[in-house]
Amino acid sequence: MTEQIRQIRRPIGRLSLPSPWSLGALAIAIMVLMPILAVIWFALHPTDNIWPHLIATTLTRYVTNTAVLMIGVGIVAATVGTGAAWFVVMYKFPGRQWLQWALLMPLAVPAYVGAYALVDFFEYAGPIQTVLRATFGWTNSQDYWFPAIRTRGAAIIVLSAALYPYVYILARAAFREQSGAGYEVARALGAGPLARFWRVGFPLARPAIAAGVAVVMMETVNDFGTVDYFAVQTLTTGIFSVWLQGGNLGGAAQLASCVLTIIIILVTLEKLSRRKSRFFASARNARPVVPVALSGVRGLMAAVLCLIPVLIGFVLPVAVLASHAVDATEWAAADLHMAITRTVIVAGLAAILTVLGGVFMVYGVRLSGRRLPALLMPVTAIGYAAPGAVLALGILVPLAAFDNWFADGVLAITGYDPGLLLTGTGAALVLAYVVRFFAIAQGTADAALGRVSPSLPMAARSLGRSAGGTLRAVHLPLVRASIGSALLLVFVDAVKELPATLLLRPFNFDTLATRVHAKASLENIAEAAPAALMITLIGLAAVALLARANR
Repeated sequence: MTEQIRQIRRPIGRLSLPSPWSLGALAIAIMVLMPILAVIWFALHPTDNIWPHLIATTLTRYVTNTAVLMIGVGIVAATVGTGAAWFVVMYKFPGRQWLQWALLMPLAVPAYVGAYALVDFFEYAGPIQTVLRATFGWTNSQDYWFPAIRTRGAAIIVLSAALYPYVYILARAAFREQSGAGYEVARALGAGPLARFWRVGFPLARPAIAAGVAVVMMETVNDFGTVDYFAVQTLTTGIFSVWLQGGNLGGAAQLASCVLTIIIILVTLEKLSRRKSRFFASARNARPVVPVALSGVRGLMAAVLCLIPVLIGFVLPVAVLASHAVDATEWAAADLHMAITRTVIVAGLAAILTVLGGVFMVYGVRLSGRRLPALLMPVTAIGYAAPGAVLALGILVPLAAFDNWFADGVLAITGYDPGLLLTGTGAALVLAYVVRFFAIAQGTADAALGRVSPSLPMAARSLGRSAGGTLRAVHLPLVRASIGSALLLVFVDAVKELPATLLLRPFNFDTLATRVHAKASLENIAEAAPAALMITLIGLAAVALLARANR
């Protein structure tokens, strides 16, 4: 009888007393999802109905520009990224060894920095038009025609040049993992290079390419600096206008909900597009792809085609910025040094907290085995898909309300006003970065911990190690390289993040990204160049890490 009572009580005890790991994983998931839920709440409870005004004025323009940018950048990035990946994997040509890594370098240059450099290089007072006027004797713009620079088409080029590496790195990995036997059979059956790409290579790599294009399109929706500089009004710029200029929180939240809906549709379509696609590589006698040597004109053309994206996405922006930064007095400015310090502190703290939270959540879900945290864990990845402006909207208002409530309470009890502890400091920025890039840490931790043999932690637990002790002694040493990669990637992405930083930074709190935006918005490229180069140098560290990881 006593044994039966114990058997009844044990499951009840486990249900009523969840483990700290399960509670912690659940708390982290709720924290990451709260900004999205806040945006939805604000959208459902607006103070004013702004839609008649938007429909009559700017909504059509917002939606059209956003759709054209997404489609245009998606097509160009897919073409460039997939084509470059196909060339460097399938062929040998001059410069192939360094070009396959150089094609990653545009990741180090934020799109808005590329926009500033492109305009400075091709505008009326820039070097190209200046040389044309000096060469042909033209005296003013009436003597010749030159394409407009600040246009939607130029924005597509800049965004594509900055984002195509997302497609390239995934497509390159997919092509490298394919078996060379399929291409040998296709070649024996008379299929030419184009036929081998369309009938063998592309179908097998389509899931990876689709995933890369989905990321590119999500980043295009998130972009603010490029479209703002080119005066292209999108849904993201509309959020800034409705909230900051119109003072309508509910209307901004409704626009943010539209952006979020677009992102969810993109993610859903990407998942559905490969739902029924199943390709498996044979583990027996798998032969790697043997690159075909290209010589003469064909080899030179392949090298030039792969070099063009690097020139537009990396060499041109860095060269323009370096030419301005050589003699810039901005290097000695105390404000620049303060911006560097703040950027490193805020981005570094966000990276540490994000990676710690990701590891804790993944380990907690695996350890507890409870359904709710396991169901919420994939949903937390939506933070990466949500634009920075959307997250800023869902973070700032709740935090500001809490700050004011807390400060009023402390003032009433002690007579001391502590001020705004969260929104008045960089804490709101750190939270935004954690939510925005949590998917990177969570995905990396999930993949890394999944590679650890279950027998190792089981042996540690049988020897008396606690769950936390097993994590420290067994798991972390084995996944240290992956966790370090996630730490650096989150840090670099936080350094480059602009929309959320613009909305959430306290007064007189500049980071490198906001400083570049502020100077470039005033057409002062010379003073923007040092901060932009600092962002690029930090980004190059991540590119080097990616290149090393993908050898």
